[in-house]
Amino acid sequence: METTPQLEVRRVAEADFPSEYGHFRIHGFEGRKGDYYEEAVALVLGEAVGPEPLLVRVHSQCLTGDVFHSLRCDCRAQLELALETIAAEGRGMVIYEKKEGRGIGLLNKLRAYELQDGGADTVEANEQLGFEADLREYDMPGAILRYLGVTAVRLMTNNPDKIAALEAAGVKVAERVPCQAQPRGHHSARYLKTKKKRMGHLLEL
Repeated sequence: METTPQLEVRRVAEADFPSEYGHFRIHGFEGRKGDYYEEAVALVLGEAVGPEPLLVRVHSQCLTGDVFHSLRCDCRAQLELALETIAAEGRGMVIYEKKEGRGIGLLNKLRAYELQDGGADTVEANEQLGFEADLREYDMPGAILRYLGVTAVRLMTNNPDKIAALEAAGVKVAERVPCQAQPRGHHSARYLKTKKKRMGHLLEL
C-alpha cells in the first residue's frame, strides 16, 4: 500500500526582527513533500516553548489587504490584531504563509474580484473560476510548530479548518482565541457574512 509522503520542513534563516509591535525573531522555513514546495515565515516574540500554551496566529498572505489596505477583506485587520495581542502578552507567534486568495494565487484572486463586482460572493467567484471555495492546507504551520518544539497553542482564528489541521498535526489547540476585527465598510461586512454563512467561520455578526 502506497503511503502519502509527509511534509518535511527546514529552517533556512533566523534573525532579529525589531518592529513597531515589539522585538521579534524571524524564522524562514521551506517545506517539501514530493514535488510540492512551500515557503513560510514565523515571527516569534519571547520564548516559543514555555509553561503555558503559545499564542499563535496562522495568517495567509494577502497582498491587497496586508499591503494595500483593501476594504474587501479583513486580512490586514486580523494581522494587526494578532500582532497587537501578542505584543500585549509579551509572547507568541505569527506564522505567515504564501496562500494568496485562499490558495488560488494573486492573479486568480483579482479575477475573482472581477466576478464579485458582477454580483458573485467570494465562494461563488472561486467556484466560477474552477476552484474550491478554499484550497488552503495547513501542513506547514503544524510542521513549523513541531520543529520549534511547540506542542500546545492558543490559536487566534475564526476558521475551524485551522484548528482541525493543527490537531491532526499533533499540536494541541488548548484554546481558540477569536480574531475578529470590526468590519470596515459594507465591502468587508459582506465578505464576513459569506465566510460565516458559506464557510462555517466562527464569527459574531
